[in-house]
Amino acid sequence: MFKIQPRGCRVMHKSGSSLAEVLTPIWERVLLRPGIRVDDNFFDLGGDSLLAVQLFSEIARVSGRELAPVTIYCAPTIAALAEILEEPSAPRFPPLLQLKEGVGAPLFLAHGLGGTAMDFFQLVKHLQTQRPIYGMQAKGTDGVDEPFDRIEDLAQFYLHAIKGLQPHGPYFLVGYSLGGLVMLEMAQRLIENGEKIALLAMLESYPHPRFLSLRQRVRLGSRLANQRASTFGKLPLRDALSYIIRPSARRLYVSRDNNGSAPSQIPAGAAHTPAMHRAREHAYRALTRYRPHFYNGTIKFVRAEVVTDYPDDSQAVWSHLAAKFNVETVPGDHLGILGVHFENLASVVSRYVNEASS
Repeated sequence: MFKIQPRGCRVMHKSGSSLAEVLTPIWERVLLRPGIRVDDNFFDLGGDSLLAVQLFSEIARVSGRELAPVTIYCAPTIAALAEILEEPSAPRFPPLLQLKEGVGAPLFLAHGLGGTAMDFFQLVKHLQTQRPIYGMQAKGTDGVDEPFDRIEDLAQFYLHAIKGLQPHGPYFLVGYSLGGLVMLEMAQRLIENGEKIALLAMLESYPHPRFLSLRQRVRLGSRLANQRASTFGKLPLRDALSYIIRPSARRLYVSRDNNGSAPSQIPAGAAHTPAMHRAREHAYRALTRYRPHFYNGTIKFVRAEVVTDYPDDSQAVWSHLAAKFNVETVPGDHLGILGVHFENLASVVSRYVNEASS
């Protein structure tokens, strides 16, 4: 059964009865279920990442409290959520959230720039593995702690949490977009300490263009100039201004429709709280600072069939930075491989995990 486990969220316990009475009809409207009890689990009731976004939008409208939808991982029941809303400050998100129970060495997933562990909801449901699965949550997305602006610091933050759960390898590491760079840094540090990496999979993960070769930068820059001019002209004024002023926001507009022509809106899983915006800015700063180093192991790389804001030749980017580099293509674009074509991506990742296990 797919269920989010509320591990490590720091919440004080109060009755929350009056708030529960306010929350119950919201849950029933969003989930289209009457008679929901205060201890019923959101995910057992059919909740998913899209419904969580809708749920917290409704809660913000009624209560005036804006919480990131990922909070549902810490508080998957009405009773638990009422307790959080009674607290004057937001809950502190733990660095690891258990997304699926299982046996054996865990599979760890790292989200992309500006994302959350919620981004893996559909992928996890379709992964064919008996291993427990944990999603890593960047520091600062809860608004409680200061976000990191160096990938090295973020990698160490995650490593400390992972070592508390799994002291020794083999480790199974999968990172999407920016999360792939974080996993690469973690794998290098683990190997330096004598640990074994069973799997390092990077999903549509690229360094900042400043660290590409001159030839790669020219090719990418020429394509992006045309693409961004087209995207800018199709955005509402408010989004267009953000697109110009905030480079970190551009990656939220790279996805295309089925015809590959029109830019999509910000994905439903993207949070809009001030804390998430701040975390995204820090993550982008970390990306601009991080130069990948040679990895003395195997990188399993998954690239998107539709090229958007990223290099079109992952082999040229990564093959000289790894002892062994294998690349595979899946349908969709950078956002679509995770948000639309998750079944195809899950099939590939499942095969990677099973091959590494044997």
